[in-house]
Amino acid sequence: MAKIVVAVGGNALGNNPEEQKEIVKITAKNLVDMVENGHNLVIVHGNGPQVGMINQAFSIANAHDKNSPVVDFPECGSMSQGYIGFHLTNALVNEFKKRKMTNDVATIVTQTIVDKKDSAFKNPTKPIGMFYDQQQAEILSKTQQWDMKEDSGRGWRRVIASPKPIDIVEKKVITTLLEANTTIIAAGGGGIPVYLNQASYQGIAAVIDKDFAAAKIAEIIKADKLIILTAVDRVMINYNTENEEALEKLTVTEVEKLIAEKQFGEGSMLPKVQAAVSFIQNGGQESIIGSLEESEKVIQGLSGTRICKA
Repeated sequence: MAKIVVAVGGNALGNNPEEQKEIVKITAKNLVDMVENGHNLVIVHGNGPQVGMINQAFSIANAHDKNSPVVDFPECGSMSQGYIGFHLTNALVNEFKKRKMTNDVATIVTQTIVDKKDSAFKNPTKPIGMFYDQQQAEILSKTQQWDMKEDSGRGWRRVIASPKPIDIVEKKVITTLLEANTTIIAAGGGGIPVYLNQASYQGIAAVIDKDFAAAKIAEIIKADKLIILTAVDRVMINYNTENEEALEKLTVTEVEKLIAEKQFGEGSMLPKVQAAVSFIQNGGQESIIGSLEESEKVIQGLSGTRICKA
C-alpha cells in the first residue's frame, strides 16, 4: 500500500458553502478511487476563497458594529479548516458507503510551525480581506498593527507574510491515524501558522502555501509520492504562447533551470513546482503535478508531470 499526500486547490472547492458541498462530491469520487486501488491518503486542501470569505465577514461585521470583534487570520484559518474539512469528510464517508467500504476519515485541525525570523515577515506581500480608503488604512495600521499597502489604485488592503513551514505540531497524530489506514484531511489552507514562543506555540497572522505544507507532511510521513492536483493536465512552459509545451517528466535540475528562466507564474505554478522539488530534496522519490479530474491516470503515469531526482 502506497502512502500518498494529495494537495487539492481551494479554488477547486467552489466559492461558497453551497457550491462547495456539490463540488466536493466529485472530488471525493476521485480521491476514493485512489483508496479503492490500495493507496493510503493524506489530503491537504487550499482555502484561499474560503478563508477570505470568513475574514471579510468579520471585517464587515466589525465595520457596522464595533461590538462585533475583529478576528485575526489564525482563527479564520482554523474556521476554514473546520468547515471545509466537514464537507470533505462528509463527501468521502458517503462515497465510501456507496461502495460498501468501511474506511474511516478524520479531519485534523492542524498547526503548522513557522520561523518568526523567516524573511517573509520582514516584507509581507500577500493581500487579504477588504479594500479600505487611506484614512481607514491608517487607523487599522495603528489600532490593529496591520501592514497596509495600496493595491493597484483600487484602495488599501492588509498584507500578511507567507513563510515556509518547518514542522507540523500534530505530526504524531497524523502518523498514528495513517498507520490505522484512516484517510486523513490535514493542514487545510497550509495549516494554522504558529511559532514557538519560549516553551509554547503561539498563532501568528500569515498564510502558508498549501503545496509547501503538503510537501512537509509528505516528508514527515515518508510518503511514496506527493501529488499536487490542479486545473491543468501537465506543467507547461512558454505558457499562453505559440511555443507552449506540456511536459511529461522533469528532473530536479531541470525544474530549477526553468524556475531561473521564470517559466512559472508566482501565484500559480511556481509554488507547486517548488514544493514538488522540496519533497524530493528532503528524501522523497517522486512528485506529480496533474489534473484533479484525471487523478487515477496521474497515479498510473498516464497523465500529469512527474518530477524526480534524476
